[in-house]
Amino acid sequence: MSQTPMISCPLKQTHEIDWVYPLKTHVRQAYGDDPERYTEECNTLNRLRQDMRGAGKDSAAGRDLLYRYYGQLEFLDLRFPVDENHIKISFTWLDAFTHKPISQYSLAYEKASIIFNISAVLSCHAANQNRFEDAGLKTAYHSFQAAAGMFTYINENFLHAPSTDLSRDTVKTMISIMLAQGQEVFLQKQIADDKKVGLLAKLASQASYLYCQASEGIQENVQRGILDKLWGQVAQVKYHYTSSLAQYYQALADDDANAHGMAIARLQVAEADGRDAVRTASAFPSSVSSNSNLGSDTGASLTETTKKHLANVQERLASFNKDNDFIYHQTIPAETTLSVIPKLPAAKAIPVSELYQGQDIQRIIGPDIFQKLVPMSVTESASLYDEEKAKLVRAEAENVETANGEMAASLDYLKLPESLNVLKGGMDQGTSVDEGFRTWCEELAGHEPFAKAFEQLLADKNHVNGTLDRCTKQLDMEESICEKMRSKYGANWTQQPSSRLTSTLWSDIQSYRGAVDEASNSDSQLLNTARQHESDFDEMRSAGETDEADILYQRAMQKAGVIRSRARNGVTSPTSPQEGSLLDEDYDEGGTSVPDQIAKVEDLLRRLNLIKRDRMQVLKDLKEKAQSDDISSVLILNKKSIVNHESQLFEVELEKYRSHQNRLLQGTHKQTALLKELTKTYGDLLLDRRVRSEKLRYENFTRQHSQVVTKYKRIFQAFNGLIDGLMRAQSFYTEMKDTVESLEKNVETFVSNRRSEGAQLLGQIEREKASVGGRQADRERDRLRELMERMSMDPSSSPTKSTTPRPPPLTRPSQTSDPFLNRSPPPSSNYLSKPSSSTPNITPSLHSPAGLHRNYPQQPGPPVYGERTSETVQAGGLPPNNDPYNPMVYPFQSPLSPPPAAQGAYYPNHAAPPHQPYPPQAYSQSGQYPHQGYIPPPPPPGPPPSSQMTFGNPDVSHPSGPGGYAHHQPPRQNGGPAAQREQYDPWAGLNAWK
Repeated sequence: MSQTPMISCPLKQTHEIDWVYPLKTHVRQAYGDDPERYTEECNTLNRLRQDMRGAGKDSAAGRDLLYRYYGQLEFLDLRFPVDENHIKISFTWLDAFTHKPISQYSLAYEKASIIFNISAVLSCHAANQNRFEDAGLKTAYHSFQAAAGMFTYINENFLHAPSTDLSRDTVKTMISIMLAQGQEVFLQKQIADDKKVGLLAKLASQASYLYCQASEGIQENVQRGILDKLWGQVAQVKYHYTSSLAQYYQALADDDANAHGMAIARLQVAEADGRDAVRTASAFPSSVSSNSNLGSDTGASLTETTKKHLANVQERLASFNKDNDFIYHQTIPAETTLSVIPKLPAAKAIPVSELYQGQDIQRIIGPDIFQKLVPMSVTESASLYDEEKAKLVRAEAENVETANGEMAASLDYLKLPESLNVLKGGMDQGTSVDEGFRTWCEELAGHEPFAKAFEQLLADKNHVNGTLDRCTKQLDMEESICEKMRSKYGANWTQQPSSRLTSTLWSDIQSYRGAVDEASNSDSQLLNTARQHESDFDEMRSAGETDEADILYQRAMQKAGVIRSRARNGVTSPTSPQEGSLLDEDYDEGGTSVPDQIAKVEDLLRRLNLIKRDRMQVLKDLKEKAQSDDISSVLILNKKSIVNHESQLFEVELEKYRSHQNRLLQGTHKQTALLKELTKTYGDLLLDRRVRSEKLRYENFTRQHSQVVTKYKRIFQAFNGLIDGLMRAQSFYTEMKDTVESLEKNVETFVSNRRSEGAQLLGQIEREKASVGGRQADRERDRLRELMERMSMDPSSSPTKSTTPRPPPLTRPSQTSDPFLNRSPPPSSNYLSKPSSSTPNITPSLHSPAGLHRNYPQQPGPPVYGERTSETVQAGGLPPNNDPYNPMVYPFQSPLSPPPAAQGAYYPNHAAPPHQPYPPQAYSQSGQYPHQGYIPPPPPPGPPPSSQMTFGNPDVSHPSGPGGYAHHQPPRQNGGPAAQREQYDPWAGLNAWK
């Protein structure tokens, strides 16, 4: 059995256009934006139109392409004015029925043509469904209604149609056809479901009425040469067919109502309409034109359907006549007296707005292609809406903050919930160890006593002082030897006095001693603190190691007099056995008990906390919703309709927050009522005599507890202070040891250089004395000979002058043999500074080590050790190999020439790094005194040197020690270095020389 054929609308055809260039030009001109940013969007729109042109008339894919393209055109119309005066694009479409091309520059024409094609595709999709299946029948029913809705949208929004297919009469005819076919499909569904005959008669009557209207419209358009005449024949057949169906089912209904004569009359009318339908269907041509969108089997299907129905009508009429003749004998009324069958519309046009609100259509259309491009007017409107949202959120946030503040103030005034601990046995809970106290004990656990640390500090300090003492002794000894040699040889001893060369070394020694003295004071303070809290430290350390902090805490609380003495397993109990909690008390004289009142207060507190938590959550949700609320798309969609009506739109949009506002307001009212009830309930509880006594006792306990915690907090702070102080002290002594050891090496190098220099000078003096002694003997002989000649009686003889030949001058030793020359300068140091840049070519004076002359900028210092000057050459001298000087005259045995490290330490015009490490061969540590069996040289002529020496004490500021551990430098005692120099004088035996 074949299904009845349906009429479907043909599609309009269009020519190709270009969206890209016009849209980019408008973006640059109207929006002032870079059009290249929207190249992809323009290309996407262009592709959509190309795909739409190839959409099939009976495919879901083609329908979806039309849906999407039209949806994007709606978005496009909100941003781009496509018309003859702005974005000028010529849209050319061919008439669906006459195939005549029509061109316009209006985007509305493009949209109307797309909607027409959507309606056509929907009608084709519905007509080709298999209506014998429920899915196909439902799809056909919906598609016919959607097509009618699209055609209705064209008639309502496009008044001046440029083509006949978009004219009002043509579109109205198409609406009637689509609705009639939709009604027919619904009727078929109800017949298949075997519904009541009365309902079927009404549905068929409405279908007949719609087909009558469609037939009239088709005939008018056929006469105008727009529609195909075959559509009129199909409409005529279906008009007679549905009329016959309506009379048939109404006859069955009348027969069921015992109106047998009227049923026969209606069957006679149905038979006449059925004969007309069969006659019209039989006249349908076997071949159809392509413009009609009808199949070749249309006539055969209509004929089959109408004949089958006519046979049913005739069969039922014969049966009813027989029954009426033999049984009912009712009069058969005339056709004109039959009542009109009521109509029941089942198909209606689906509006475009409703159609496009569906989730499926929104998914097909997709997001707005040009959503990044927001018109300025929409942006301004969105900013105004954001301000309205911000006002609403701020107002609600202020209300929430006010409500929270009122709640916090009320609970703070009542001292809740802390004060409930007193009534519930708060003292018992308070006797548990404080978490801070437990943490302090755990911090002290594992730490060793401070005795070893202080012993190490003492050892480090003694090491530093011993090193400074050795430096002082070496400098004193060198200075004493130099001055005694000067006393012996007088002006011939030209070596620079040591006091001018060692001023910086002495200043450093004094500064380091002051830093160590200051550190000793700090060490004493740390030691006093450790001794003061030693027992407390031991207690807390032991408690932390054995995890008995609670026992120590309980013992401390017991000493404070808070906890009553009742031992239980060695641990005191917080309450005496006679004392109980108020939870154990009850009123004997009736009324509400204390536990019940406490439970009520706790319940009120819990409800208040729930209200607060819910209020905060609602406010959070409100802020998140407001932050994510963007109505730009709504504003764009309503851009043309909200002019001067923005406030009304904002009010409608802000209504979405009404539920949050109501919840916050209800929470505030509930909180106010609960606070009043809580104040009254808690006030009644505090009026009880036992409650007041317990409260006073708890306040006393809290005060004592605070004292205990404060005490141990102070002890813990003292412990941390000791740790920090000892770490700083250890760091200080470590740096100081390195510093004084470097100083000691520099002192030893200095003394070694002085010895070498003294040895060369002594050899020179001895050679000069030997030469002078020979010349004096020759002069004495000449004088005696002259006297003898004068005393001679020989007249021929006369005194003659004898010229004594001048001794040859002393030659200067070769400078190339001096090991101190041509040494590269060492890096600069913090202790010594470079010479002034204003005198770059001045050579330091005799015997002044480089860098040490900085304390005497007005006086030219001597040159570096090992460097010969003009004074040395004039005085005469021999190479060190001829030196008769006995180095054993010094307490230390050292080489005659300084080692390389010592030579480089005093390079001219460069500040040597103070107290840098020197190699061990630069000096000798074999002993501080002459070895056993030592024989001193012959005593010098003249009186022995003075035992009192004066050393310079320049006022030079030095840091008080590395790391800032000692912050004060005490002044040098006058008898410090001098007294140490007087303790041991290796040349004291010179006083007995003759």
